[in-house]
Amino acid sequence: MRVAGILLVEDDPSVRTALELALTRQGHSVTSYATGEEALDHIRARRPEIAILDVMLPGIDGIEVCRRVRKLDQLPVILLTARGDDLDIVVGLEAGADDYVVKPVEPRVLDARIRAVLRRAESASSDRITFGDLVIDRGALKVTLAGKEIHLTPTELRLLLELVRHPGQVLNRRYLLRAVWDHTHIADSRLVDACVQRIRAKIEPRPAEPVFIHTVRGFGYRFSPP
Repeated sequence: MRVAGILLVEDDPSVRTALELALTRQGHSVTSYATGEEALDHIRARRPEIAILDVMLPGIDGIEVCRRVRKLDQLPVILLTARGDDLDIVVGLEAGADDYVVKPVEPRVLDARIRAVLRRAESASSDRITFGDLVIDRGALKVTLAGKEIHLTPTELRLLLELVRHPGQVLNRRYLLRAVWDHTHIADSRLVDACVQRIRAKIEPRPAEPVFIHTVRGFGYRFSPP
């Protein structure tokens, strides 16, 4: 069983203790804090394998922690958000979060999401794929555009690879949710939309006029390189 080095940031002591105990029972190694400032200090001193961030934290909130992490690191991030806070979910995904779990958190669901995100972080093969100036090296987990390295999170890379595997084919959101996130609920389709937006911002010359990843309204997305 994999033992993940988890950074858990939750300001409610009862919730933090319960999640830490539950994840430890699942075989994970957990370090927990109550504030975003402590989380950032920990990440700088000793990088975890994955960060679980409550959105509503005192001082620096979970979304801002995610933004700051994303400026320097592709550390996998899962957000914990209150039920019905759709705006927080959307903003968090746009900030670079890999996934989210709605409170109250079911420990088995969180454990499954953690393992799925870590599998995406490890997923690689030795082939090199080239589409004009866009080069994807799965073995090295590197993407370059016109010779310049593009930094993608593990989830962004997994989604891009899934689209690249089916060039010219429209993949619907339900399929992508299952293939990339191991989700089955179509209500989570905003994960796909936000991740596509982030990828476009990194690989498209003009994200508003994409040339690699095209939206097929009412269906999903198609990878059609020029």
